Amino acid sequence: MNFEQARFNMVEQQIRPWEVLDPDVLDLLFKVKREGYVPAEYRELSFADVEIPLGNGAAMWMPKMEARVLQELSLRRGDKLLEIGTGSGYFSALCRSHGALVTSVEIDPSLAQSARMRLAAQGFNDLRLEVGDGSRGFGSDTYDVIVLTGSTPLLAESWFAQLNPGGRLFAVLGDAPAMSAQLIRWSAPGARVARTLFETVVAPLRNALAPSRFEF
Repeated sequence: MNFEQARFNMVEQQIRPWEVLDPDVLDLLFKVKREGYVPAEYRELSFADVEIPLGNGAAMWMPKMEARVLQELSLRRGDKLLEIGTGSGYFSALCRSHGALVTSVEIDPSLAQSARMRLAAQGFNDLRLEVGDGSRGFGSDTYDVIVLTGSTPLLAESWFAQLNPGGRLFAVLGDAPAMSAQLIRWSAPGARVARTLFETVVAPLRNALAPSRFEF
C-alpha cells in the first residue's frame, strides 16, 4: 500500500471537502503518521472514511472529524488541553504537535497502555497519559481546552469548573441517532456560547452523565 498517496487522497477527498482549510492543520495530517496509531489488522483502512475499531467498544474518529475538530479548537502554543478518552493516541499526538500541553485520560487500562506504546514509538514522550474515569471531569487542574472524544447525553457542570477564562470545550451531545458536535466557549460563570459544528454519532463515554429515566 502506498501510504503517502493514500494520505494525499484522504486530505483532498475527505478533509478539504469538510471545510478544513487551515494550512497548519493540513500540514499536521502529513507530519503525524495516522497509520502508526491504527491496529495492525486495520492498517489498510488508515485513511478510509470510517471509524476504526480499537477494541472494547472504542473506535478512532473518522479522519475528517479529527481534522475538523482540530481546526475548530484554534489551539495556541502552550494551551493546556485535557482530552477525555485517549483511544489510539492519534488525536493526542495531533494536539501536541500543534503546540498544546496535553493531558489525556483513558478509562480502559489496556487502551491506555496501547496508546502509550504507540505514542512512544512515534516519539511523543512529553504527553501526560492517565488511567481514570473522566466522564465528569478529572483532577483539580484547569485547562484552556477540554475535548471529550466520546459522546455524552448531558454535560456535567464540573467541566466548566475546569476551564480557564476564555476556554473552550468540545463535546458530542445527545443520544443516537441524533447527536450534535458542539464547541462551547466559557468566559465566566453563567457566560458561555455554544456553536453547533456538525451532526454525527459516536459511542458514548463510559459512565457519561445521562438524564434520569422514568421507570414504571
